[in-house]
Amino acid sequence: MKEDIRSLAFEELNSEIVNLGFPSFRSKQIYSWIQEKCVSSFDEMTNVPLNIREILSQKYEFRGCKINTKLVSKIDGTVKYLFELYDGEYVESVVMKYKYGYSICVSSQVGCKMGCTFCASAIGGFVRNLAAGEILSEVFAAQKDLGVKINHLVLMGTGEPLDNYDNVMRFIELLTDEKGQNLSIRHISLSTCGIVPKIYDLADKKLGLTLSVSLHAPNNEIRSKSMPVNSKYDIDELLTACRYYAETTGRRISFEYAMIKGLNDSDEAAKELASRLKGILCHVNLIPVNKVTERNYEKSTLDRQKRFIDILQSVGITATVRRTLGSDINASCGQLRASKRKAVVK
Repeated sequence: MKEDIRSLAFEELNSEIVNLGFPSFRSKQIYSWIQEKCVSSFDEMTNVPLNIREILSQKYEFRGCKINTKLVSKIDGTVKYLFELYDGEYVESVVMKYKYGYSICVSSQVGCKMGCTFCASAIGGFVRNLAAGEILSEVFAAQKDLGVKINHLVLMGTGEPLDNYDNVMRFIELLTDEKGQNLSIRHISLSTCGIVPKIYDLADKKLGLTLSVSLHAPNNEIRSKSMPVNSKYDIDELLTACRYYAETTGRRISFEYAMIKGLNDSDEAAKELASRLKGILCHVNLIPVNKVTERNYEKSTLDRQKRFIDILQSVGITATVRRTLGSDINASCGQLRASKRKAVVK
């Protein structure tokens, strides 16, 4: 199988070009076509000699994605994509418009190993990791289709980013490269369900991105019921790693907390959560749980959400309810892909 040329860092591409006997300035031209102009074929590199393009095409390919399904919210304009990959697999991306610009939520894996019961991403299991260039192709395809520039990015789509650590780190390197899209690292958020060793690795890199941690429970008993990862890395281990991340990077952590009626939304749960998070530079992002056909969870009432916030804020922990976008197009993770899988099976 040919290599994905979008996944090459500039130094790797330059080394390849020089080893082939071509001048290094060709590397800058080619890299600009790939990472800045976002082309999807060698034929589009009009200022690169044909012989160079032909040689590269023998070893490399553009492992991109194409739009299979596009849904546009009539409520807020949120756009959800189901992208088909080169091997016939599917991933999802969501583009949201805010006052500050456009934000995209991208997938990092086909399927997911984590098995969180409130998330549709795990339905159907894990298939494979995405290469760095494939994750990039989600951004490029959305930008091209909408005719906009993406200003913010969230790694919170299908898959666990820290379970695909090396490819995700390369993706971030490419996306923030000043010779490419030049997206500010501070405009990137990475969401994890709690792969503790990789949180330490990420902290030591001191990248400056925002770390979002899917916590969703105040204790191990509740968390283990909905998040199997908790049996490997429990809350104490996870929060110790989070403290290290915040102290090492100076960046505030966002704790994601899906409000599920009767499971984790009581006053007692709020008080226990507040006790555990005390002293961590953090923000709690409450999420009214999304309706998933295969699950029977119900979202907490508005009164419960407000009471939960009041308890957290009474001890100095900031908390807000996340704004719901794309509710009329199933914009939460994994739902569109799950529907596609059902249709194929039928």
